[in-house]
Amino acid sequence: MQRWLGLAVFLAAVLGIGLFIGATNLPGPWYQGLEKPALTPPNWLFAPAWTTLYVLIAIAGWRTWLRGGSSPAFLTWWAQMLLNFAWSPVVFRLHNLGAGAVIILAMLAAILLFLRLTWNRDRIAALCFVPYAIWVSFAAYLNISLYTLN
Repeated sequence: MQRWLGLAVFLAAVLGIGLFIGATNLPGPWYQGLEKPALTPPNWLFAPAWTTLYVLIAIAGWRTWLRGGSSPAFLTWWAQMLLNFAWSPVVFRLHNLGAGAVIILAMLAAILLFLRLTWNRDRIAALCFVPYAIWVSFAAYLNISLYTLN
């Protein structure tokens, strides 16, 4: 029973904080006025994509926590989470695309490190991060393109 309570806490925390940050750091008129790179998806795609990713991130965090709350993998999970939650306010509130690019590249590095640390120990946790790594790679392309175009 405690295992499943832990999963519920991870889901509530990751989804709750992620959705709160997303709702309080909307792109707004500033973002709408930027020159967009090729392959920029429609705005409606971001909420369902991030909601799905946050569920996978929470599952990976929960599984990693079960294996050891002070392990390098779990500390890396926390690092990528902090970077993830920092990106939206830096870009959409502070309008700092350069700092956003630094944050998202650091986040991608942490995601890839998490994959490396978990691949042989917990393949399910690692596989939860594969779509996340792909999405953040694409988001890094968008962020860096926005920075260079504007």
